[in-house]
Amino acid sequence: MKGLFILFVAVVFAFSAITVSAQGLEVGDDAPAFELPGTDGNTHSLAQYKGTTVVLAWFPKAFTGG
Repeated sequence: MKGLFILFVAVVFAFSAITVSAQGLEVGDDAPAFELPGTDGNTHSLAQYKGTTVVLAWFPKAFTGG
């Protein structure tokens, strides 16, 4: 349970950092560089997908369809 709490706190801090850095963005601006863990166990960075279309799907609860 303690490990789950630590993971939750880490995720909250990670996403709050992304939110803070996004405050100065306007529509049409390039996205800021970031890295996120994937469900495949690998870390993915936005730079890996430069020149391609990227869609990020965020599901607020596990096992929901959004």
